Amino acid sequence: MDGWPEASALPDCDELLARARAAAAAVPDPEIPVVTLADLGILRGVARRGNVIEVTLTPTYTGCPATLPIRLDVENALLAAGIADARVSIVLSPPWSTDDITDEGRRKLRAYGIAPPPPRSSRTDALFAAPAVVCPRCGSHQTERISEFGSTPCKALWRCTACREPFDVFKCL
Repeated sequence: MDGWPEASALPDCDELLARARAAAAAVPDPEIPVVTLADLGILRGVARRGNVIEVTLTPTYTGCPATLPIRLDVENALLAAGIADARVSIVLSPPWSTDDITDEGRRKLRAYGIAPPPPRSSRTDALFAAPAVVCPRCGSHQTERISEFGSTPCKALWRCTACREPFDVFKCL
């Protein structure tokens, strides 16, 4: 086989992909370390193109300042998993949506004190009406938006009128 390694010398494709997927999926979000990129739906894909592992990521919004640190964290996680020949790409289409957050991600956000957005099917269709938000601390539906700007650009600041605690809410995208 002129120049080709023995089949037994090549890493098993499925094992390599599984290792790459696990490494990328386990990377925590730099702004909310209790959730992973997989939990948030930022990790869009892991594929093999020839000898290169390709990972695609979609930031929560186009101007997200955490995009570069996320990309570098994924590259480092792949290297730590023994995958040196990898490419991490940022894709903006289709855009990320709060509907991409997994059920596990929503549970982790709630436990951390961030109200996950309601599923798209339960949102109001009114143009300027805010969606119903449940307080992640006490579970009350008696909440109000304080500011369109929260701790990061992709979140808004809300307050529970029952327990009086403020909390972040992902903006529905």
